Amino acid sequence: MRNLDVTTLRSFAAVADHGGVTRAAGVLHLTQSAVSMQLKRLEEMLDIELLDRSGRSIALTAAGEQLLEYARRILDLNDKAVARLTAQEFEGEVTVGLPHDIIQPYLPAVLRQFSQCFPRMKVHVTSSHTQRLREMFARGEADMVLTTEEEPGPDGEVLVQLPLRWIGAIGGSAWKQSPLPIAFCANCIWRADVLRRVGRSGISWAMVHQSEHDNVVDAVVNADLGVTAFVEGSLPPHTEIIDHKGALPDLGQTRIVLYSQQGEAPAQLALRDLFRRSYRSRGKIEGECL
Repeated sequence: MRNLDVTTLRSFAAVADHGGVTRAAGVLHLTQSAVSMQLKRLEEMLDIELLDRSGRSIALTAAGEQLLEYARRILDLNDKAVARLTAQEFEGEVTVGLPHDIIQPYLPAVLRQFSQCFPRMKVHVTSSHTQRLREMFARGEADMVLTTEEEPGPDGEVLVQLPLRWIGAIGGSAWKQSPLPIAFCANCIWRADVLRRVGRSGISWAMVHQSEHDNVVDAVVNADLGVTAFVEGSLPPHTEIIDHKGALPDLGQTRIVLYSQQGEAPAQLALRDLFRRSYRSRGKIEGECL
């Protein structure tokens, strides 16, 4: 296995760009003999002639022309990687907030890709209900927040609109009970609307559990002690969308909204783009960071 050396490729590209060893040596701040030695080493490694030295000026051979195309791409990737990993603007911290019910499957893919693109950036994630997240953002305590809202604020960017679904334990029967046992987080933004829809449908219901903590509500639903509403595509473990065939009222839709502070650094802009792409593609991210 033979590996091309970036230093020799840079010397080769400089000779091609500046028309000779002397000028290339000046640009690279090397001696002429050092540049000539690197070219010789490159030719010996590949066992081909890269330069036609028969004339007064140095010209590339056919093999040299072909290598030059690869050399430019390799050098470009090398320089981009070094710049990305060492530049101060790609160093620091960013704080993100989002509700519990839209973490999966979106956030893991975003964090994984962002970490690969910006390994020197630290991401602090906080999870809370929409109202508190909006308050944090207004106070400048978060660089960006994602919320679930029916009507976003003036600075919010709607990423996607998704239906709300009734969910229960896998294979559960709580939804068949009367009164309908409902479990909700006390601060859930669509709690009041869901209960209004149930009331208008004429279904009797009972709040079997109300908690400040989403994971407690998840546990109640997992145990088949109640049902709740959740964003389609983001179900907690061991739950499923209830196939009630119209026995329960339609829950409408919610919007996933992104709020981001103005004047972000490049890394924050890239993170915002990753969130856009992830939520619009339901957790799948294609391509690279900006």
